[in-house]
This record gives sequence, structure tokens and C-alpha cells, in this order.
Amino acid sequence: MKIFLMNIITFNILSKLIKRSSIGLILFSSCLLVSNNCYSQKHNYRIKTIVIDAGHGGKDPGALGKKVREKDIVLKIALKLGSYIEQTYPNLKVIYTRKTDVFIPLNERSNIANHSNADLFISIHANSNPNPKIRGTETYTLGLHKTQENLRVAMKENSVMLYEEDYSTKYEGFDPNNPASYIIFNLMQGVNRDKSIDLAELTEAQFKNRAGRHSRGVREAGFWVLKQVSTPSILVEVGFVSNPTEEKYLNTINGQDYLASAIYRAFKQYKNKIEDSSVVLNRKKIEKSDSVTSYPNVAVAKKNDSELIYCVQIKSSSKKIPLNSREFKSLTNIEERISSGTYKYTIGATDNYREIILLQRKIREKIKDCFVVAYYKGKRISLSKAKKLQKS
Repeated sequence: MKIFLMNIITFNILSKLIKRSSIGLILFSSCLLVSNNCYSQKHNYRIKTIVIDAGHGGKDPGALGKKVREKDIVLKIALKLGSYIEQTYPNLKVIYTRKTDVFIPLNERSNIANHSNADLFISIHANSNPNPKIRGTETYTLGLHKTQENLRVAMKENSVMLYEEDYSTKYEGFDPNNPASYIIFNLMQGVNRDKSIDLAELTEAQFKNRAGRHSRGVREAGFWVLKQVSTPSILVEVGFVSNPTEEKYLNTINGQDYLASAIYRAFKQYKNKIEDSSVVLNRKKIEKSDSVTSYPNVAVAKKNDSELIYCVQIKSSSKKIPLNSREFKSLTNIEERISSGTYKYTIGATDNYREIILLQRKIREKIKDCFVVAYYKGKRISLSKAKKLQKS
């Protein structure tokens, strides 16, 4: 819109020059060409570089099963994932933090992504739990843990820094075994949060629907390797090596193929979504994604007619969930939105950010992993963009 207005203003000014001299026509044409070229360069976004991070390695084995080591499993999956991307997108640059069994410090992994100007960072890990019955995939984005289980996973993955000399100085006094250290991650949910969540949701949907895995959902926790990366990023836990059945699956070529291809398909969906949205910036688009179903009879943050609204997202699923399902923990006034084939369930609608945060705190008493999202004219936008719109 700004560029469009600039063109109108430019036209009004230069049209007066045209009456005086033929050189005005040259200036006018040049201005439009420059303006349109800038628009094309700015909005025709393409993912050019992706960094794939195989967790642990070398002297750090990661989680240990009875027969497998995390570092070996995730390296195989990471290399397969990169191979799939390279075959489909030969012009896309794939960078690996490691391609062999070597130890890479946490800060070096994020440096690789930042120095290469990566558009995306995917870190691959395998999980473990004292309870051998626990199984399933999880995909994390950066944030403050909402449950003790999320904190436990973050502590496990961050403990790799203990293998490094003088880690306390290198990591600014951060102690991976001290829960108090993780408070800093509450301030780290920046401009890449929404894109990271989108990729995480697509990944878990692929694990569940295409790879046939048990999905434990999208979660937030404080992972140092994600904290330092200045691009959309996720950390994927492909399964539990502590579960005998899952350990066996993770150690098979077929299992590794399925998991790598699931992450690949999620990446492909994400890439298409991001790139498509960048070239239809000024085109009004009415989709089924704007359809809303409301479940009434509960007092929540007041409904607002503003074009910009904040909501609390409590669940996402590749399949439709009845609004009175037990999964919603008896919560009501739930709204259902469909976006890119994924059902998203929210509560509340207000243009007051403080109000939605208070509602989020209340909902977390029942659903720990809920988070705030923003919509503008029915379309999901980042929280940072929402705040800028309110200031303008």
C-alpha cells in the first residue's frame, strides 16, 4: 500500500514536470521502474539456505538406549533429510552442522546458521525418559517451559555444554541444571516465533498422519541452540530411545526413512506457504481458513470488533476435534479455525494484549502449552507485527 501511494504521489509531482519538459517523461518512467523493482525484490521471498543440525556427536553420545545412541540415530536422519531436500531443490543450499561423528559445541551450531544467513534451522534429537512406557514425537520451539516435562527435555539437551571447557563463561553464566536459569527464555520469543510454530505444527502433523507415529504435540522450552539462532527454528524429538519398541523402530533404515521424509514434507509445506504468501501481499484472499465455529456460554476476554485481535491457541490438529471433546479440559467458548489443512482451536478475542495475557494465565491452569496468537482481518500474523499495527 505504501509503495502504491508513493507511485501516486510521484505521479502527481512528475506530471507537472512533464508539462514543462520532455525529460519529465524519462524521470517518471525511471521512478516507476525503480519502485516496482524494489517491490519485487522485497516481497518475492525465497528460502535459499537451510541448516540441519544433528544433535550431540563425538564425546557426547546423547540419550542412551539399550542398543542405540542418540547421536548415531539423529545423524542418519539428518543426512537423509538433507538428501531429500537437495534432490528436490538443487538450487537450495543445505548446510549440516555435522556430517560425521564429531563433537560440535552448542554455540558453534547456532553460529553456523547465523554466519550462513540461513532462512531456517532444524535441530534433530531423540528423547529419553525414566518411564520406558512413554513414547512419541515432540517438536519444540523456543520459549519458557510450561511443564516440568518440557523443562526436563530442555535440561537434557542443554547439558551438552557440560562437555565444554569453561562453559559457564562461554554461555554467560547459564547453568543447564538450574531451573532458575531458564527464566531468560521467557523474553526470547521474538519475531520468528509464529513461523517456528507453523513449521512445528506441520512437522507433528506429518509424523502422525504420514509416518504413523504417536505425536505428543508442539511444545515450548528453553533450548540454548534455538536461543542463539536468528531465524525460524525448531528442535525435533523423533522418539524415545528409552522405549524398547520405539528404540527398535529408530534403529531401522525404514524407520529413519519415514521420520526423515516426514520432516521433509513438513519443510516443503512450510516453504510453499511462506513463499506463496510473500507474492500475494496486496491481494485480498478469502479462504476456508477464516471459517469460525464458536462454543458458547463461558466468560472470557471480551469479543472485539477490531480488525486486529489476540487469541489464546490451545490446540492444533490435522483432524477435526469436537468442541466438547475431553481434550479441551472442559473449556468452552472455543473457536475453530482451519489454516493450510490444520485445525487450530482458540479462546478469546480482544485487541487488548494485557487482557489476553491474563486469559492465557487462566487457561494454563488446564492446558499448560497454550500460547497467544494474533489475527489481522482474519489472517494469522506475528505478535511483533500486531504490536506495530497498534502503535501506528
